[in-house]
Amino acid sequence: MSAPCTPCPAGAVPPADSTAATRAAWLAVGSIAVGTFIMVSTEFLPVGLLTDIARGLQVTDGTAGLMMTMPGVLAALAGPLLTVAAGRLDRRIVMLALTAALLASNLLAAFAPNFATMLAARLLLGLSVGGFWAFAPAVGTRLVPAAEQARAMSIVLAGISAGTVFGVPAGALLGTYAGWRTVFAAAAGLSLVVLLLQLWLLPPVPAARAIRPRDLLLPLTRRMARIGLAAVMLVVAGHFAAYTYLKPLLQQVFGLSPALVTVLLLAYGAAGFAGNFIGGRIVGRSVRLGMVVTAGLLATALTLSTVVGPGAPAGAAVVIAWGVAFGMVPVAATGWMLKAMPDAPEAGQAMLVAAFQVAIAVGATLGGRAVDGSGVGSAMLLGAAFVAGAAAVAGLLGRAPRAAGATVNAP
Repeated sequence: MSAPCTPCPAGAVPPADSTAATRAAWLAVGSIAVGTFIMVSTEFLPVGLLTDIARGLQVTDGTAGLMMTMPGVLAALAGPLLTVAAGRLDRRIVMLALTAALLASNLLAAFAPNFATMLAARLLLGLSVGGFWAFAPAVGTRLVPAAEQARAMSIVLAGISAGTVFGVPAGALLGTYAGWRTVFAAAAGLSLVVLLLQLWLLPPVPAARAIRPRDLLLPLTRRMARIGLAAVMLVVAGHFAAYTYLKPLLQQVFGLSPALVTVLLLAYGAAGFAGNFIGGRIVGRSVRLGMVVTAGLLATALTLSTVVGPGAPAGAAVVIAWGVAFGMVPVAATGWMLKAMPDAPEAGQAMLVAAFQVAIAVGATLGGRAVDGSGVGSAMLLGAAFVAGAAAVAGLLGRAPRAAGATVNAP
């Protein structure tokens, strides 16, 4: 199959009159989308497998939460730093290297003999996660004509969203029947397939220009961007303080069987997918309203998880409300930053990635301490407090000024 354009100068697109080139371009976009799906799924796999991995590697549930913390810390640094360090390196090479790191991480996790090795695998994953978030959307849009770039962006982001909402239940389902090592081995197999597809399908993608370190700081100079970052960090930290321990919550607090837990994790994924569309409609009306509704619903679900009592109906109600709420989070966060940084979207995206990953690490760490100290319910209440804070920040401080301030050139 021919590449869309070989070589592709900066900003080049495949010939509009070439059916083969157009098909090749969309297959290349698809390979990136599948890569992002596997990457995000791998990042969140420990949520559905946490208790099994903890028993297998002989650590506490709270300590096992480091599997979420460690990649989050590295990804927060890797996104901005790799954006600068890559310079003018061909983005095809960058994407292949990130997919190779994803493959190596999954293989190392599948055969980890101890928890230290598992953490090493998760650190390698953090490098891949930060890089994917930073480079994948831009690379995907450069593979197609300008009129199709929005569609390409949607496809790449759909891979991220699908991984967020379906990766955990799919991994939990496979883990129930085949064990957690098989889940990571399967993720490694899929990573290898994606790497081979990208080797075949991705054309050269020269960098448009090198990103300067000071470009990454532009969002910190904008009031609405700062407010949005604060709200996003609070809502994500609160979510992951609790979400990392969703499986123990369902088993220990609601008293559900492993089979029923798996079913509810699948329901969580479906609810999250619906939440993406619900959030999109609300954010289309008002990004402030979108953030407030998202945080409010999530805080309500987390609080209810500690008071509604045991049983499948109560567990299902909490899981579905929680899933819808978190499905709205990426839409609310992205919509807010696009509104706050219309002239510098790349800088806004890089800072959002860093904030998101820092919040994952902080939330998972604090949740682990709460679980080890006072039980699963305390992590839910801690998460609810953070998320309620996000609703307050967005609602009270997030009203955009009537007059637009000074603008700067996009990086």
